[in-house]
Amino acid sequence: MQLLTVFLFFVALTGTAYAQQTISLEEVSKHIGDSVKVCGVVRGGRFLEQAKNSPTLLNIGAAFPNQQLTVVIWGDVRKQFEQAPEELFKDKEVCIVGKVELYKEKPQIVLKRKEQLLLK
Repeated sequence: MQLLTVFLFFVALTGTAYAQQTISLEEVSKHIGDSVKVCGVVRGGRFLEQAKNSPTLLNIGAAFPNQQLTVVIWGDVRKQFEQAPEELFKDKEVCIVGKVELYKEKPQIVLKRKEQLLLK
């Protein structure tokens, strides 16, 4: 019984550690290092096929270079999408779940799997 209690406590603690909070797009730069859910409109995207790891970059909130958030989809994750993400999500409202990082002083979320990016 005591082992079960310890196990359930550990599971609850672990679940809390990985829970994300929902934030507005305007708040994203205040949440560097946090796991969040944020929604916004894809205002542009680009597939850099010849670059290392073939990233796809989606600009959320405004077109490059004024985007509020960049979603980075590496080539291995891009293969999980049935259609090119820069076309599939263009001008559509999406929600992104993941850890906010800084790259060249701009917030970004790097996808580890396609389920982190959903149409709203």
